[in-house]
Amino acid sequence: VCAQLYADNSPYYDQCCAGDVLVVPPGSDVPYMPRGWSGRASSLVVGTRCELTVWSRKAKKGKSRRFSA
Repeated sequence: VCAQLYADNSPYYDQCCAGDVLVVPPGSDVPYMPRGWSGRASSLVVGTRCELTVWSRKAKKGKSRRFSA
């Protein structure tokens, strides 16, 4: 697992990553969010030696942002 996106978030550290989980395997290249995940991810965790790049619009368009461990 390279990254995990979570549907629920909380300001409390022990509850920060909860709810449904979207697992991102290493080497994934996904230009569209899976059904039901568009605009839903509220927190994420990226593993060591991994990088997650996300875009503001579908098909890798719009602004991008990179996250790492």
